[in-house]
Amino acid sequence: MALNPKRTVSELEELRALTGDENGAQRVAWTPIWQKSRDWFAQKLAGLPVERHLDAAGNSWVTLKGESKKALLLGGHLDSVPNGGWLDGALGVLSSLEVLRCFSEEYRGRPPVTIRTVDWADEEGARFGRSLLGSSAFAGTHSIAADRVRTDKDGIRLEDALRACGTEIDRFPEAARERENAAAYLELHIEQGPVLESLGLPLGVVLGTKGVERHTVTFFGQEAHSGSTPMNVRRDALAGAARLALEIRPIAARHADAVCTMGSVKTYPGIPTAVVGRCETTLDQRHLDASVLAAMLQDARAASERFAAAEKCTVEWSRIWSIEPVPFDPHLIELCDSVIRERAGKSHRLPSGPLHDAAEVARAGIPTVMMFVQSLGGISHNKIEDTRREHIELSVQALNDLAVKTVNWILAQ
Repeated sequence: MALNPKRTVSELEELRALTGDENGAQRVAWTPIWQKSRDWFAQKLAGLPVERHLDAAGNSWVTLKGESKKALLLGGHLDSVPNGGWLDGALGVLSSLEVLRCFSEEYRGRPPVTIRTVDWADEEGARFGRSLLGSSAFAGTHSIAADRVRTDKDGIRLEDALRACGTEIDRFPEAARERENAAAYLELHIEQGPVLESLGLPLGVVLGTKGVERHTVTFFGQEAHSGSTPMNVRRDALAGAARLALEIRPIAARHADAVCTMGSVKTYPGIPTAVVGRCETTLDQRHLDASVLAAMLQDARAASERFAAAEKCTVEWSRIWSIEPVPFDPHLIELCDSVIRERAGKSHRLPSGPLHDAAEVARAGIPTVMMFVQSLGGISHNKIEDTRREHIELSVQALNDLAVKTVNWILAQ
């Protein structure tokens, strides 16, 4: 077999040195460093009998034509958050390249099915706040009208940043053409959490991505002087928000694998000498079961109203964003589980709290599964993000095994 997992580790290290600094990875989408990473990747294709092109949404495709037009897709993303980790997304791209190389050599450039790798454009949404941009165009779930006017911290519009990279947002629907003949999609990713490490396991199979309910929750009280207003007559908006921030913990604890996060709190007038008259917070809730997610939302709403009343305040909710849970393909889950057991002796099945491009692919009706490799300390989106080198190599071997089994499954259909 031509598979060389050590080469994947070496290439990941090379990419880190090329596009990172002392603060971490700097491959933010639609920036010169991101473009530099893509140019570097293109050089790695030299000598391979492949075709590479960018689709209408800026996704980068590499195609190794096979005896059948049916295509196995493998992918990840080269873009990162600012000061990000060296593995998040990039592992998926470079492990997919290694699998493609293996198929090319073993079948002398003509595998039984077509093998395609993809580097999705702007998975992170770090610059403009719109995650899964390229994969949503592929899936037909794009939101052009809402996205074109998004701006970065410097006031540059998303539409203009894309155009500078040769991508026109109005042509996003054309990216759906890449779905033709797609028979399955596989993605290897670091876990970004502590579960596998806590279990002492290198690899896990992902059941799907959790649904998300994200809201702004605003408490309204009464601004008043902090020195002259007795405690028993205050209408402190922050007090209501603080009580909700603590209550979301037991709400999440009632459901396995549930998470609730109040990640932003803004107070007005926001000075030491005034009781808070308005407190704006954000609440992010996630679960793989849509009914559980709905119950969590209902519980949080009820709690907010209860706490607002207790503090003589009012509360209003405004949806920021939501996405339904996306389960992965049952047969591919079983294949992935079997591969992990064969390679590592034991497997573990877990949902993904973070969103991934794989969810958009699955929403397009393409059989999909993800494999996780252990993250040290459960840390990601951070320069200290890391995975044991031997686990990276094992994950590349397991991904290749899964690709072989998936090809056989495609041929049998």
